[in-house]
Amino acid sequence: MEKLLNKLLKTPWITMLFVVVISVVFFMVMKKNSRMETDLDKYMPQNHPAFIYSNQAEEWFNIKDGIIIALENKNGIFNSETLDTLKQLTKHLQKFKEINKDDVTSLYTADNIVGTEDGMDVKRFFKRVPKSEKKLQELKTNVENNEMIFGRLVSDDETVTVIIAEIGDGVFTQEFYNEILNVAKNSETKDTKIYVAGRPIVEGTMALLGPADMKKMVPIVLLVIFIVLFITLRSFKGTLITLGVVFFSTIWAFGLMAAVNIPIYAVSTMIPVMLIAIGVADGIHLYTHLHTFVDHNPNASKKEAVTDMLKHLWKPVVMTSVTTAVGFISLLTSQVYPVKYFGIFTAFGVMMAMVFSLVFLPAGIMIFGLPKAKKINMDEDKGGSSHSKTANSFAAWIIKHKYVSILGTAAVIIFSLIGMQEIWINSSFLEKFEKNSEIVQTDKFINEHFGGTSTLNLILDSKGKKDMFKEPEVLKLVNKMQKDVDNQLQVVGNTFSLADYINRMNKVMNADNEAYNTIPDDKNMIAQYLLLYEMSGDPENLNKVVDYDYEKLNVTFQLKSDNSKAINSALDVIHTYKDDFNKLGIELNYAGSGYKGLVFTDLILEGQIKSLILSLITIIVLLSLMFKSVKIGLIGSVPIIITALISFGIMGFLGIPLNTTTALLSSIAIGIGIDYAVHFLEQYRHNATNTDNKMIAAQKTMAHSGKAIIFNAIVVIAGFMVLLFSVFPPNRELGALVSLNMFTSFVGTLTIMLVLLYQSNIYFKKK
Repeated sequence: MEKLLNKLLKTPWITMLFVVVISVVFFMVMKKNSRMETDLDKYMPQNHPAFIYSNQAEEWFNIKDGIIIALENKNGIFNSETLDTLKQLTKHLQKFKEINKDDVTSLYTADNIVGTEDGMDVKRFFKRVPKSEKKLQELKTNVENNEMIFGRLVSDDETVTVIIAEIGDGVFTQEFYNEILNVAKNSETKDTKIYVAGRPIVEGTMALLGPADMKKMVPIVLLVIFIVLFITLRSFKGTLITLGVVFFSTIWAFGLMAAVNIPIYAVSTMIPVMLIAIGVADGIHLYTHLHTFVDHNPNASKKEAVTDMLKHLWKPVVMTSVTTAVGFISLLTSQVYPVKYFGIFTAFGVMMAMVFSLVFLPAGIMIFGLPKAKKINMDEDKGGSSHSKTANSFAAWIIKHKYVSILGTAAVIIFSLIGMQEIWINSSFLEKFEKNSEIVQTDKFINEHFGGTSTLNLILDSKGKKDMFKEPEVLKLVNKMQKDVDNQLQVVGNTFSLADYINRMNKVMNADNEAYNTIPDDKNMIAQYLLLYEMSGDPENLNKVVDYDYEKLNVTFQLKSDNSKAINSALDVIHTYKDDFNKLGIELNYAGSGYKGLVFTDLILEGQIKSLILSLITIIVLLSLMFKSVKIGLIGSVPIIITALISFGIMGFLGIPLNTTTALLSSIAIGIGIDYAVHFLEQYRHNATNTDNKMIAAQKTMAHSGKAIIFNAIVVIAGFMVLLFSVFPPNRELGALVSLNMFTSFVGTLTIMLVLLYQSNIYFKKK
């Protein structure tokens, strides 16, 4: 390896030109093929049993995510202008090629089940917009008397009404999203304000903000890293060359992603920040060594200096890059696609940063020259290393007061374990946005007036028993469960099923007497009601709540939140009815985006645990092989284990949930934090072979690698702190937590790991 690198030094211009040309090719591919993916279904493994069943159920009952358009008139919606706006907007939505005409529901299209002298009739609330006060009042009364509509399509205070436009998978595009927003905005009048919400709108907003956030973040992080690097390296040329390493590694990572047709997920937008912050680490260590060599050998040639730099540091650079990549590769254990691909392409970027650090950076030094030598006092260099008074004193103090590090570490571990008990998982898409953002405020407005913008679908399956869901006993149990969930949980706004149809039909067939707003005891009567409805109404409506043979039933729960706590609270109440349904031979299953989101949280947790265990084991094995000692492998892993515990403890205490973004935390902490340990261990081994004195070995290591580790930590922390400017709160949380991790990793390396090395007598057994 060393010989190969030295050969490349002979042709630095060719080396640099090759890197630039390939980077331009990757950039063109990236520009052409990159696309943003925010469809939650595309985040998940489609071969998972829960998703397979959910997809089947969505076909059975035509379950789709809906765009919710709310029309608000503070003076009341029952006026000609607002109703005309509702009608025109409904018809406009029905003309969209992405929307099936029958999948648009509003007061203009909804059925009103009424009793007549001849039996039952199903008709629309209005075809022509009522103009007279009498007609408007009649419409108002009809809506108020229909519990299937009042509170569902028209708010209880009668100031808001909604249009629900359901769309299928794969039809939502950025153009469609923009067109929906434009149509809604252009439909507003002086008195009628329009709000747009629903899961597709949340996904569309994320697709819009994600790339914009990345464009904003990358220049900021580059500026911050440039400033910190310039202060650290004391060289303008060195700063630009080091930034070139991370710039090209980022281009190659995104270029490869585009080349193999992998989309950019919301979490992928952090890859540039990640690679910029990580990629400078090797450059800092290389330049720190170069500065030390030049300070001691001011008359050395460029080739001598670069050769010495590569001779001493190519191994630790390779080792740190491999261990960092392992931390990210461990994310392959996750079944969540954004997390999996984040791990793959960040690991690829890290390895390319390693290659560029060993090839592009030396070539740059050969072309643009060495940093200026700094005068040193050789008398101060006897104890440890050059200008090392502070490092010597710090190392001596840590070893002298070793029990402070040991007891402090024990206290931190206990504190972290307590905090970890409070960690929870959240799959909410909406909570990725600012609480005061327009999308969140719109969602909040609709939730305040209606049942909720998120849904959970309960599928009751009689396992092939025909007409099971015409049985009064079964429908009464369904009705009871709906009322219990609705009454017990504030987060559940509305429930809907076949039972609501039967209740309504029984009531109107008995002169609108509220006492008959129940499930009849006679199965034949229920069958007659359903036959009458099919004859006078639109039988397609029933297909959304029950299958053709009445063997399967779909119960929809509307939720006012899309986070896992809300969904779990509903499931807890539903599960209390599991035994009652099982006694009737009915099985409970779930479907829809709400349930998929819940399964999503389980996959996040499962992947997090697997990746954490795998990366720790792999890194311990790698360290043991690299340093030919299991003891070193265990000692080197101590700082990152402590760091992982601290980060999860802090998350628990601060109530920060695990999600697709923060699930990356342990891999990032391990992947980056292990760099400090590897550089420190390699330098300690080198120094230990040249002295019989453990203290001098510790001091020299602290003066050389300790200084570089501090510089590295400062740069990485500064880079990740830039995430605090992200528009997405989870990104800001990750930035703060990773910055904390980098601080605890380097502190742990320079304290408890140094103490363990010193006490273990490793490398000093024969002396």
